[in-house]
Amino acid sequence: MRYHVDVKENFERSLLFWLDRFIKSKLTSLSNRHVDENEKLSFIIGALNKGSQTMDELKNLSKEARNIGLIGVNLYINPLEKFYHHIAPMGLKSLKEIDEELLSEFLASQTGSLSDATKKNYRIALVSFFKFIDKNNEDTVGGNAHQFRIELKNWGGLGGSKGEKLPAHMYKEELGRFFKAIDETEFKPYAQAKNRLLIKIILYSGMRVSEALGLRPKDIVRDGEYMVFQIRGKGNKPRVAMIKSVHLQDDFDEWMSFRNASIPLLFQSRTGKPLTQAYVSYIMEKMLQKAGIRKEKNGAHMLRHTFATLLYQKNRDLILVQEALGHADLNTSRIYTHFDKERLKVAADTMDGMK
Repeated sequence: MRYHVDVKENFERSLLFWLDRFIKSKLTSLSNRHVDENEKLSFIIGALNKGSQTMDELKNLSKEARNIGLIGVNLYINPLEKFYHHIAPMGLKSLKEIDEELLSEFLASQTGSLSDATKKNYRIALVSFFKFIDKNNEDTVGGNAHQFRIELKNWGGLGGSKGEKLPAHMYKEELGRFFKAIDETEFKPYAQAKNRLLIKIILYSGMRVSEALGLRPKDIVRDGEYMVFQIRGKGNKPRVAMIKSVHLQDDFDEWMSFRNASIPLLFQSRTGKPLTQAYVSYIMEKMLQKAGIRKEKNGAHMLRHTFATLLYQKNRDLILVQEALGHADLNTSRIYTHFDKERLKVAADTMDGMK
């Protein structure tokens, strides 16, 4: 039987509903050759069919399954319990708001001190869970299944032996070339100012791509020398970003002279349709080629990492990074401390004067 993605009355209940069914599917597919309490297993599966009332209840059922011989369930329930408690307070309205970016932020904030093997288990659990939802849901319109398509192939340390441990970002010299490429990369006349403005907004503010694409002209107000952006982040949570007008004004004015004023979104295609993440990736690829910059991860999300890295290096203020990027958890912002060369220099001085 298939279910809607948001099958319950709120986000947490829907997430718990799918977790129940996912864990049940694992209990029925794991090897049961060590299980000698079949009645107990039947009871656990029956309880999962009825549905857990809390995450703790689901955790206890999984623990009982492990105790009767289904040891493999720990591979899934431990990471998914952490994920549930991480994402539940975010105030998301729909499971469809979950994407690879949010999952990568969860992994970055929750697995830093874990072994590589455990990190891989976290990835396996998340990818398996969302593939399960992909296969067993139907959307509310036309019976079409919603697809999360979660792969997490490029998450730091999990993309193979050469995977990056830290987020890809641009260094100062690269940034100089990239700024030049923003202005010099050629696009069709209609899209030239639009593409420059879009990339600059992301780079100068650290916005998520989805947040920039969701901007409306009415979300932008002037405050002296600044342009103030009213952003709706993850879970529809509001925050504010400010960019000096001098960085955006010319491109903004030029784009406003082209865009269709009847369309509510700031950024739109020539036919008036919303822009896609794939379109932004295309822009980034062209600009990076022009700048001669190649990274493991070349997507526009690298601009957000670049902004956050520079913000921390200049201010040494994790709370500011958290607020600027809209992170729900301070631990997600903590990864940018790894780029603090001044702190590393202090460490390098440790043995001075010892001989």
